[in-house]
Amino acid sequence: MDDLGAVFTQAPTAISWILIYIVVQRLSELVYANRNTLRLLSEGGEEFGADHYHWFIFLHSAWLAVIFLLVDPLRPLNPILLTLFVFTQIMRVWTLASIGRWWTTRIISAPHFDRVQRGPYKYISHPNYLVVVLEIAIVPLLMGLPWVALLFSLLNAILLRHRINVENQVLSKRDQSSLS
Repeated sequence: MDDLGAVFTQAPTAISWILIYIVVQRLSELVYANRNTLRLLSEGGEEFGADHYHWFIFLHSAWLAVIFLLVDPLRPLNPILLTLFVFTQIMRVWTLASIGRWWTTRIISAPHFDRVQRGPYKYISHPNYLVVVLEIAIVPLLMGLPWVALLFSLLNAILLRHRINVENQVLSKRDQSSLS
């Protein structure tokens, strides 16, 4: 608990800045995603997989809370892991810029919605999920918390397997209806 206090009472360290960045980035994405969700629903979109959405919110919040509680803010950063973290953030920006108005944290679809096939979507079906998988592992490893990386990676894999299955079914139906 003293370490948590140090995050806020000492001069910011590299770890403090990374944590602040992650919180601001995630909150900004939620605002952007919610705006897109409301617009897509108003354009005739329908939400799929809402039954599991709250588990993602819980998982990501718990992941961040555990890191905040356990991190040593004075820990030196591994340059290789820091480089991998920066790479994931570049991938995140590329992914969000490519999907644009269609990006949301929920699964919203309608037969008349376009399917994005530019940027990383040309190469990977779900690049944003790849970014999240990498982040959930890299951030705790960067901060010296390997068991947090392992535990939350496993929990995320369980949820993501279900979500990707739901999303692939939705996209498959949309692709079939666009062919008819």
